[in-house]
Amino acid sequence: MWNRTFGKTETDVESGSSEPLYPTMVESPDLRWSFIRKIYSIVAIQLLLTAVVGAIVVSYHPIVTFLTTTRGGFACYILIIITPFITLCPLSCYYQRHPVNYVLLGIFTIALAFGIGLSCAFTSGKVILEAVILTAVVVVSLTLFTFWAAKRGSDFNFLGPFLFGALMVLIVFSIIQIFFPMGKIGVMIYAGVSAIVFCGYIVYDTDNLIKRYSYDEYIWAAVALYLDIINLFMSLLTILRAVDR
Repeated sequence: MWNRTFGKTETDVESGSSEPLYPTMVESPDLRWSFIRKIYSIVAIQLLLTAVVGAIVVSYHPIVTFLTTTRGGFACYILIIITPFITLCPLSCYYQRHPVNYVLLGIFTIALAFGIGLSCAFTSGKVILEAVILTAVVVVSLTLFTFWAAKRGSDFNFLGPFLFGALMVLIVFSIIQIFFPMGKIGVMIYAGVSAIVFCGYIVYDTDNLIKRYSYDEYIWAAVALYLDIINLFMSLLTILRAVDR
C-alpha cells in the first residue's frame, strides 16, 4: 500500500531502510542495529557501575584497610576474586531467562568492580585518569575501525584461534609469575602484550557483534565486550603504574 505522507510503501518500511552493515548481510539491518544498541547500552551501564563501585572502594579507605589487613577481609577478598568466575556458571544456563540473567550480570559486574577498585586504591589518581583516557580512545578507535572495515567486507573471525592461544599464554604466565615474580621491565612487557591481545579481542568481538551473535545472546555479547575493555584498562594501568614508580 502506498503511503502518501512519506512516499514509501509499507513493505519498504517493514523490511528496513538502513544500509547493510557488511556486503553479504541478509538479515534486517534495523534489527541488527537495535541489537547492537542494546549491547552497548548494557556495556555502558556495566562500565558506569564499575566506575561508581571502584570510586567508592578507592575513596572510602576503611574498605581497603579491612580487606588487606584482617583475616576476615582477606577471606572476603578471595570471595570477591572468585565470584565473577562462579557467576559465569549459572549465567551460562540462564542467559536467556529474564530477569535472572540481569541479576547475575549485576553480581558479576559488581564483584569485578570491587577487584578493580582494590587495584586502583594503590595507584595515583593521575595514573588512573591516564589509563581511563587511553582506554576510551583505543576502544572508540578500534570500534569505529571494525565497523568501517566490516562495511567494506573485511572479516576478523580468523583472529579467534590466535587470540585464544595468546590468552592461554597470558594466563599460564600470570600463574607462573605468582611463584617467580618478574621485575619492573618484565611486568611492563607482560602488560604491553596483554594490551595488544585485548585490542585484538575488541576487534574480534565487535566483528562478532556485527555479524554472528544471535539476538538471544545479548548477555554474552555484553560480557565479552565488557571484559575486553576492563582487561585493556588493567593492562594499561599496569604499564603506567610501572612507569610512574
